[in-house]
Amino acid sequence: MNASPQVLRRFIILMALLTFGMFTFWMVYGSYLESPEGDYEVREGDILLGDRKYNEAIERFDVALEKSPNHRGAMMGKAIALLQSERFEEAEAEFTRLIAFLSENVVPDDQTGIAVLAGAYANRGILRDRAGRYEDALADYAQSLKIDEEAVAGPDVIQKILYGRPRPATVRKRAEYLIKQFQLPESERLMRVPELDADQRMHKP
Repeated sequence: MNASPQVLRRFIILMALLTFGMFTFWMVYGSYLESPEGDYEVREGDILLGDRKYNEAIERFDVALEKSPNHRGAMMGKAIALLQSERFEEAEAEFTRLIAFLSENVVPDDQTGIAVLAGAYANRGILRDRAGRYEDALADYAQSLKIDEEAVAGPDVIQKILYGRPRPATVRKRAEYLIKQFQLPESERLMRVPELDADQRMHKP
């Protein structure tokens, strides 16, 4: 007995939906299985970091580091969370450890790793800047720009609109400002402009 066109049509639609569903399932499942150890916890930490829940973020990054001790995303995330929590000594140690690890292990064709290294120098520069260690900060900014200026160039047009900062602070702008101040007599230097410096953002490629 031949199936009616309506039944055949429903059967084809059902099979198409099932095929799509299974394809989606295996894509998500495969992606989860292939993710490096600690990636899931880093994504959780990044969300908490964006919500300014720094202690909770540090906890997730620590779990990631237990699973993968050299996970650069976890190391960077933890360092940023420590800095934003004003735990400056711990943050600087974490940035320095990340810089040392990446300097020894990043290969020339690892663009993400190079961007993370540039970001680590930029973030450590911001930390030292906030601590009034301006020469050290400038050295870090210069190294960051030398490694990968594009990675620390600042937010794109969409981010500028979303966050309402049409001319945000960037690593290059801050470095140029410090250089100009160092060229002045010490009594005439203005090393900090709080309303502008507050716009400095962390870099997490």
